[in-house]
Amino acid sequence: MIQNILIAVAGLGKCEQMLKLMMEIPIVKGASVTILHVVTPQVTAELMSQKLTAGGKILADAIEYLKLDPAKVNVRLKQGDPKDIVCQVADEENSDLIIMGSRGLNRLQSILSNSVSQYVFQLTSRPMLLVKDDVYVKSISKIMVGYDNSVPAQASLKLALSFLRDIKGSQILITQVKGTQKSAAAIIKPEQDPIFAPAINEAKKQGVAYKCIVFAGDAGQEICRAADEFQADLVMIGSPDRRPSIAKNLPDLDRLLGNSISDYVRVKAPCPVLLTRAVG
Repeated sequence: MIQNILIAVAGLGKCEQMLKLMMEIPIVKGASVTILHVVTPQVTAELMSQKLTAGGKILADAIEYLKLDPAKVNVRLKQGDPKDIVCQVADEENSDLIIMGSRGLNRLQSILSNSVSQYVFQLTSRPMLLVKDDVYVKSISKIMVGYDNSVPAQASLKLALSFLRDIKGSQILITQVKGTQKSAAAIIKPEQDPIFAPAINEAKKQGVAYKCIVFAGDAGQEICRAADEFQADLVMIGSPDRRPSIAKNLPDLDRLLGNSISDYVRVKAPCPVLLTRAVG
């Protein structure tokens, strides 16, 4: 259940639009929202003062645009490295969801450009909703879930159904990607498939209409293609806790560069992407 949302803002854009639409979801309506803007250190006190003033204006504009219940809003203007501050505030506020903008950079580009969203994703254990600058943001009634019966995928399914169960006309797209056309074609009746069956049963329990989709090929590519073909409003995929096991506060270059479905989808998906987390 989403009770505490953290949104990192840098000027009115897709993130604020996304949050506004998220707050229309019945189960999310009562959530408290922390609106955060981070000012990086400046070379002079005068520049710092100017940046803080500009940051205050950014926060004020966000509050005006979102029109949230004042009793449910917490405004934070912080100084420091945005990568560290976002994670720190998320822990302080015990956030159930972090919403951030994303430029859609690949892993190597993210490292070289010091991408805040990529590093936060690397270091946090909390669900993240990433909204690229070039995606169309719309009301959520159709969610695509990449499903393989793993713990992270089950977490995605559970959260997606909690969003959709009270939305009239909603639908969950349960997507399974197989390695070959032959294995994909073998799934004739999804209700009898050992992977699909638990997800279908859960959707039925929640009263959410479902559609099972099976593709063969590269998982990341096929999820993105299916999201476009079936006009998903939101893609949700599970991602294991990727923090380094030895030093939890330092980015793990090997993992950043390694193959990852979640990394591909967050960059290429035609709609916002919510990455659920599961330790392991």
